[in-house]
Amino acid sequence: MSRGRILTLVGIILLVAFSACVLLINRIDLPFIPEREGLVLGLDLAGGVNLIYEADFAGIPEGERAARLEETRRIIERRVNEYGVSEPEIQTMGTDRISIQLPGVMEVEEAKDLVGKTAELVFREPAVSGNTSLTAAVSAGDTQMAVADVTDFAVDDVLGVGSGDTGEAKVITSVDEANNIIVVDSGFLYEHAADEPVTNLWVPATGTIDGEQKRLTGAYLRPNCYVDMDPQTGEPVVAFQWDDEGAELFWQITGRLIGQPLGIFLDDELISSPIVRDQIRERGIIEGLNIGEAQRLVVQLNTGALPVSLHIVREQTVDAILGADSLRRSLIAGMVGLALVLLFLMIYYRFPGVLASIALIIYAALLLMIFKLVPVTLSLAGIAALILSIGMAVDANILIFERMKEEIKERRRTLRDAIEVGFERAWPSIRDSNVSTLITCVILYWFGSRFGAAPVMGFALTLGIGVTVSMFTAMIVTRSFMRSIVFTPLARRVSLFRP
Repeated sequence: MSRGRILTLVGIILLVAFSACVLLINRIDLPFIPEREGLVLGLDLAGGVNLIYEADFAGIPEGERAARLEETRRIIERRVNEYGVSEPEIQTMGTDRISIQLPGVMEVEEAKDLVGKTAELVFREPAVSGNTSLTAAVSAGDTQMAVADVTDFAVDDVLGVGSGDTGEAKVITSVDEANNIIVVDSGFLYEHAADEPVTNLWVPATGTIDGEQKRLTGAYLRPNCYVDMDPQTGEPVVAFQWDDEGAELFWQITGRLIGQPLGIFLDDELISSPIVRDQIRERGIIEGLNIGEAQRLVVQLNTGALPVSLHIVREQTVDAILGADSLRRSLIAGMVGLALVLLFLMIYYRFPGVLASIALIIYAALLLMIFKLVPVTLSLAGIAALILSIGMAVDANILIFERMKEEIKERRRTLRDAIEVGFERAWPSIRDSNVSTLITCVILYWFGSRFGAAPVMGFALTLGIGVTVSMFTAMIVTRSFMRSIVFTPLARRVSLFRP
């Protein structure tokens, strides 16, 4: 046997050993192997939440939209990774959509809060003036109201309407001074009669930088917020730090509010209003959150706002129990199918069938190793593609063995010549059929990414990888095994190689 063929066999043995290590060891801590724990399962197998968002590109130039969409995807990916979701799959679809799959997250609202909100943090201080009354009744669901005087009200102020159990707080979005009309950010929950009081509660907290009045918002925060615990109450708090400009604004605002509350609003909802005890410059905390809310707020503040606004077009929760049952049934089907294929090869093609069966087992190990290392998200559609690719790998071996049988039986070639000629003449058919399949996989993957068909993308990717690996095992692994047999006593028994 030549040195090149010996090296090929050694390489195959090392590759198989490496695959076994990757598949058998749950956690691998080597610099050239990413740390993985098992195969990555899709939502239909592991359970979780699937969200599809559509971007609103209104006012954004055509040339900037692709970059904005990709930056939005990266920010969402950072948010999800920092929050600790295991193996999320986040990708753009077409020109204006983002698909988000979150295995293990079973609450749709939790996922939407984590992904889609921009976490707009605004600081407000108590209003010193602004009292008026309704001049006309307001119905539940209305977003505007007529008042006696709008002089002391402005956009972004927070006003209170009514009192007692039906009192409501709303953020002002516009003020019509000519007609004394105030428009608020959301519809009223209750009806309010004419003459009910309207009071300005909070106004934006502002300071002066280089002669310009600026509002204090989360835009001035450094991206190093973290969850801490209050040593006195044991409750979670969000600790934050300002940049230089934010620190100056915070210094001015806390200096004039000593003994008064400072309102902290997240997406226009009051989450904390601590009393200012001292003048503070660089650091502060946000109270009034549970641990989950604090963790989500930290992630959102540290990753920043989204470059484009998003609205959800599809949301789906996949039950984990159904996924586990589907996985069990799919694995059983795959193992039964593989066992039947191996049995057929060994019975019909005899000793070459045994070698091909070993090559197929190596094929399966290599494929699963690739799925684990990349990682490839394995779904039901992916498992179907995996089983189909096993059939195509068998097809390549059958073409080769039929050629070998013909060369031995009809042309009376020696086993060694039959092996070489069989592989050479079968290769064009194997190549053309597999290349055709790969082209189809590319088209399917493009179609899936274009129209949001994630199962189609998973099927195409899995089948493409499977076909590529099957060509390697058929033309390299099986061929190397057959060439090695030529130099053993088994080669003299022609009946083992001719059905």
